Amino acid sequence: MKKNINTLCVQSGWKPKNGEPRVLPIYQSTTFKYSTSEEMGKLFDLEESGYFYTRLSNPTNDAVASKINDLEGGVGAILTSSGQAANFYSIFNICESGDHFISSNNIYGGTFNLFGVTMKKLGIECTFINPDWSDEEIEAAFRPNTKCFFGETISNPSCEVFDIERFAKMAHKHGVPLIVDNTFATPINCRPIEWGCDIVTHSTTKYMDGHATSVGGAIVDSGKFDWEAHAGKFPGLCTPDTSYHGITYTKTFGNKAYITKILSQLMRDFGSIPSPMNCFLLNLGLETLHLRMPRHCENALKVAEWLEANPKVSWVHYCGLKNDKYHELAQKYLPNGSCGVMAFGVKGDRNDAIKFMDNLEFIAIVTHVADVRTCVLHPASHTHRQLSDEQLKAAGISPDLIRLSVGVENVDDIIADLDQAMKKM
Repeated sequence: MKKNINTLCVQSGWKPKNGEPRVLPIYQSTTFKYSTSEEMGKLFDLEESGYFYTRLSNPTNDAVASKINDLEGGVGAILTSSGQAANFYSIFNICESGDHFISSNNIYGGTFNLFGVTMKKLGIECTFINPDWSDEEIEAAFRPNTKCFFGETISNPSCEVFDIERFAKMAHKHGVPLIVDNTFATPINCRPIEWGCDIVTHSTTKYMDGHATSVGGAIVDSGKFDWEAHAGKFPGLCTPDTSYHGITYTKTFGNKAYITKILSQLMRDFGSIPSPMNCFLLNLGLETLHLRMPRHCENALKVAEWLEANPKVSWVHYCGLKNDKYHELAQKYLPNGSCGVMAFGVKGDRNDAIKFMDNLEFIAIVTHVADVRTCVLHPASHTHRQLSDEQLKAAGISPDLIRLSVGVENVDDIIADLDQAMKKM
């Protein structure tokens, strides 16, 4: 029986048998017992599935990963200790020293630095493209050693909409997968796999958790990319892995090769796992995701319309606004709403933006976004502080840009706080 996504939020993942807990238990254990050495050995050889060490898998973690996989419509998923770890693993799983990949330039500042600086130290080069460029300009960035294309459904913090179908076709034309970070939209408002995306990532820290309790990430494999058709590009998946007795992932695990390699190789070696307790809290958030997202979007649209009409505001980026540059794309990919996050600028300079935020009363200045509480941030001073002026420009971050994450409080109270802060400027 195919279930509605609202039902999956509540029911998917944990399927208790007779006499087992109705609510997902917290398996707070590092290790799991077996009766014989042979049984344990088969798990280490990937001949059988099961639990033996939480760094590789844990029943609580796996139940939540299974729910997120069902929400996105994939063949397999894995949870990581952060969204940053998820994005790193998603690339590093198919890239090694000497390889290259392409990314949209308007991504989150931490990811921009990861791709442009840290991964470069590992010998993996990233070319950042402007998604508004023509196909010819973007395709010029592809190289023989290009391994993937990366973008965010809704960019953080500039709130631009990524044309998933366009870039999926472009990536596939060059024999590489498209990876999309779907954090802001969530599968409630957009399922990138349905538009040709091959791999979906999330910072579950945001809307999926929803309460700012637990840092985490997720990777979902669509199972649709044909790695064997481009075997020369992806030796890590299509040739024997000597660290696992010569297993070739595509031959042994078929369309689950990509996600299995992350679990058995990257998690084994790097160990960026979330705790079972954090996964339990994440699941509580997921159970109400389908209820919270419509309220976030409803509130955000009213706030965006108020900001758009305010004489002290110079511009607003929110794709729900009819005059927004990305409204048409949003109608295609996000017809039921985008998210609660928007970007806007107050008239004046960087100091005016900072003064406005300091005047707010209950809307908090925090290094976070996308939870039930309304919060605000000045990226040039905070999340993107490590970027130079040139890099800020390349990432689409202007000095006056304020990122506002609209929560689920009463929208009149949110607007009243913004209004009194504006009047004190």
